[in-house]
Amino acid sequence: MLPHHIELLSPARDADIGIEAVNHGADAVYIGGPSFGARTSADNSVKEIGRLAKYAHRFGSRIFVTMNTILRDDELEPARKLAWQLYDAGVDALIIQDMGLLEIDLPPIQLHASTQTDIRTPEKARFLQDAGLSQIVLARELTLQQIADIRAATDPGRCTLEFFIHGALCVAYSGQCFISHAHTGRSANRGDCSQACRLPYEVKDSQGRIVAHDKHVLSMKDNNQSDNLRALVDAGARSFKIEGRYKDMAYVKNITAHYRLLLDQILEDRPELARSSSGRCSFSFTPDPDQNFNRDFTDYFVQGRKEDIGAFDTPKNPGRPIGYVTKVGPDFVELETDSANTEIHNGDGLCYLDLQKELTGLQINRAERIGKTLSGKAWRVYPKDPIDTLKDLRKNTVVNRNRDMDWVRTLEKKSAERRIGAWLKLDETPQGLRLTATDEDGHSATATLACALEAAKDPAQADAKLRENLARLGDTIFEPIDVALNLSGPRFVPASLLNSLRREAITQLEAARTAAWTRLPRAQPVEPPAPYPEDTLSYLANVFNHKSRDFYARHGVKVIAAAYESQEETGEVSLMITKHCVRFSLSLCPKQAKGVTGVQGTVRAESMQLIHGDEKLTLRFDCKPCEMHVVGKMKPAVLRAAKASPVTFYRTRPGTPAAV
Repeated sequence: MLPHHIELLSPARDADIGIEAVNHGADAVYIGGPSFGARTSADNSVKEIGRLAKYAHRFGSRIFVTMNTILRDDELEPARKLAWQLYDAGVDALIIQDMGLLEIDLPPIQLHASTQTDIRTPEKARFLQDAGLSQIVLARELTLQQIADIRAATDPGRCTLEFFIHGALCVAYSGQCFISHAHTGRSANRGDCSQACRLPYEVKDSQGRIVAHDKHVLSMKDNNQSDNLRALVDAGARSFKIEGRYKDMAYVKNITAHYRLLLDQILEDRPELARSSSGRCSFSFTPDPDQNFNRDFTDYFVQGRKEDIGAFDTPKNPGRPIGYVTKVGPDFVELETDSANTEIHNGDGLCYLDLQKELTGLQINRAERIGKTLSGKAWRVYPKDPIDTLKDLRKNTVVNRNRDMDWVRTLEKKSAERRIGAWLKLDETPQGLRLTATDEDGHSATATLACALEAAKDPAQADAKLRENLARLGDTIFEPIDVALNLSGPRFVPASLLNSLRREAITQLEAARTAAWTRLPRAQPVEPPAPYPEDTLSYLANVFNHKSRDFYARHGVKVIAAAYESQEETGEVSLMITKHCVRFSLSLCPKQAKGVTGVQGTVRAESMQLIHGDEKLTLRFDCKPCEMHVVGKMKPAVLRAAKASPVTFYRTRPGTPAAV
């Protein structure tokens, strides 16, 4: 991708969703292959990925495949074979975490650094660029200034900065969360996170006092950078990534269309920027991020630390307020909506907060409108579940809607068209006619028709009819920008002949586009190898195979510990490192107390404890970088489980005898 091309990068759980992402404006799609992608249950066959790539390339969109788990030694060869199969299927790039892949015989395919590589500093970004990574996914926790600092330290001609702009947020720095493996043996770095961050916890301070009860204090709201896109462009981001390889078709359609419209407006206002794929999209709906599952939205740390980034009451979708309860009957609930424009449909999902602030669902079997009010409409709804199971539902309870069946049905149908602009020119030749089609990217194709030309019986309408017929590009991927006629006079051409000529020209134009497709270049690492920014790596570096160890050793690292999944870290360690701070969110941060009379100097960042059932974790606060560590140790049952791939690396400090 060129330095000033803007890329909208959408997720796909499967090839059909990926095709709709392209139709709704994605410049690139990322998808999991049959293995080694950091999302279990989101695997796809190489054949299906090839089908998606063939479709995407029609529009110049690219397909990136995730191979971003850390790999055991015995998985390196299967990973190598898979990389070649994906290359042969037309995949444009691989997204990787494990640096061991750079030490084996990969195809000449472009490589991107996964968010799991934990890119937070200019030094780390520059190193990955120099190691041969063409696109790097920055940590979600970065501010605009930090992104700009990374851009200043890297070469935009060699390395594209990619940033998440929408979707679920992991509370930990990506690649720095081990709590799932410690408690269940399921590794987030191997695509199988148990999502301990979405659980409710009791929080105790250092003196054992409860400061929060049954709160989801590690659960973040969902990311939404709609208002920050221009600032992110100015900071140096060029690839804008939507989270969601587990998400459904409606989510991908809606969110892709939403950001397509926003980015197109930026492109219109900024002529120095360009799209990285072809065509324009039209939609049969108005995109609305609030319609999809979300935990409310935050722009996280992009504009600096804020207090309202957490979804502490519930990790579920709270929806949007639509009204309140006026009556609870034996098998129905009567509601008054806040707006006269609000319609309630059969199958809608409603919800409300009970007295304990837990979100309770209220799925509707049947909805009946029973009148109008001063502010809205009155409805009687018949829930799917018995009324006596709906806890704390009473008069004046505020009701939200988190599933709108009318919206769902809209997105179940065809909802977008993507067309590439083309110029058509019809020339008269001694043998008959020649039609030339040229698309917006400069590809051109010609079709000829040998025929005897007749003078038009209705000269006034002849040219208009010819243009109208030639402009009928129907269900092709093209739309006419202009139709030019270069004829010696008004001509009559039978519609059947003109249709054949037009179809042939368009077929040849698409063939020309296919022939012109080129692979993204594979970046070459600098020589001699760039030194890694540190000479010692702990388990946090996720080194899980000997090729990965060799990579870091070749780049000057002296001490290399094995990944946490090797199960050599048996004591208490940081199981999660986060920019989110529970102390700050509970207004117990020493920095918040500065300047407050009678409080300054009395609040200290002492450790806290998280409790969920029998699980106990310690929170420790590193105030200088403003980070929180969730500390714990591996469960005995996980330790007793047989190691999948025992590894032993050089563990001693530099300058001491090395032990293998």
